[in-house]
Amino acid sequence: FTFHGIAIGLRDLGMTMNPQGAHYTLMGIETLGLRMPRHCENALKVAQWLEQDPRVVKVTYAGLESSPWKATADRLYPKGVGGLFTFEIAGGYQAAVKLVGALELFSHVANLGDARSLVIHSASTTHRQLTEDQQRAAGAGPEVVRLSVGIEDVADLIADLDQALATATA
Repeated sequence: FTFHGIAIGLRDLGMTMNPQGAHYTLMGIETLGLRMPRHCENALKVAQWLEQDPRVVKVTYAGLESSPWKATADRLYPKGVGGLFTFEIAGGYQAAVKLVGALELFSHVANLGDARSLVIHSASTTHRQLTEDQQRAAGAGPEVVRLSVGIEDVADLIADLDQALATATA
C-alpha cells in the first residue's frame, strides 16, 4: 500500500524537488521581475529583425504586429509575451542544422528559458524520432529553429544570428 501511494503520488504530482534545486529556483525567482522586461524587449527586437531578413521564411512570435495573436497577446500579457519564439529558415533542415552550429552566443541546449540566449533545432534533437508530418504537426518542422532570447546585449545577439544565417544559407 505504501509503495502504491508513493507511485500514484509521483505519477500525479511529480517528483519532489531536491533542496539545492529549490534553492536555485528561489534565487532565480528573486530577480525574475528584473529580468523579464529585458527578455521581452530583446526577443521583440530579435523577432522584428528576423522578420525583415530575406533568409528567414517566417517568424512566429505573438509580440509582432504581423502576428494573428497580437491583440490577444496584448490583452493577456500587457508587459510582453516572453523571450521564446520560433522561426523558419530558408534552406530547410540542412540550413537549420548549420545555423545552430554556427551560432556563437546562443547555447545549443534542450532546456529553454535561461538568462542566457539558447537555441534548439527540434527536428534534429527532441523531435527527431517523429516523422516529418508529425514534426510539422508539433510545430517542429525541419526548417524551424526555436530561440529563447536572453538578457545579453541585443545588438550582439542580432550580429550572432546574422553571421550564422550567412553561414547557413551560403
